[in-house]
Amino acid sequence: MEQPSYHHGNLRRAVLDAAADAIAESGPAGWSLRELARRAGVSHAAPAHHFGDKTGVLTAVAAEGYARFADALEAAGDDLHATGLAYVRFAVDHPAHFAVMFRPQLYRPDDPELADARARADAALTRGVRGVAPGGVDADGTAALAAWSIVHGFADLWLSGALPADLGDDPVAAARPIIGHLFRA
Repeated sequence: MEQPSYHHGNLRRAVLDAAADAIAESGPAGWSLRELARRAGVSHAAPAHHFGDKTGVLTAVAAEGYARFADALEAAGDDLHATGLAYVRFAVDHPAHFAVMFRPQLYRPDDPELADARARADAALTRGVRGVAPGGVDADGTAALAAWSIVHGFADLWLSGALPADLGDDPVAAARPIIGHLFRA
């Protein structure tokens, strides 16, 4: 059976899509560059030529994930509750990216594209916390870490299937009251 070929300029997208599919199925370590090439319908050498190695692919996946994540958080505005719900929605909608983004041992954290996207996401989270932190200041970062821990923990527990079944099948609706507990007096 003949494999479909990619069109000039689409190799990066084809490999990143194949990587997201492979990560969603087998986790960040359960695939090879050769497997990505097969999935993307490109020559076995194409992913290595474009990304260098598996770490290069994972770096690109993380950078793309952080850029999409930052977009989602920025769209939520400065409201911490909306930002937290956007966080959970992103995790559920992009589980492969989410599986890589918060595991810096898998990728090159000093990659400029990745660092810029991560800084945007961090800034969006920080803006949301400023609105609920006493005096609008979170000098030691405790409020931001608490908010991050709650929404990230919820998202990770949801994705792993570890939360009680009686929460229903809508992760954002289930997260709404949990996130509502942030910083209540």
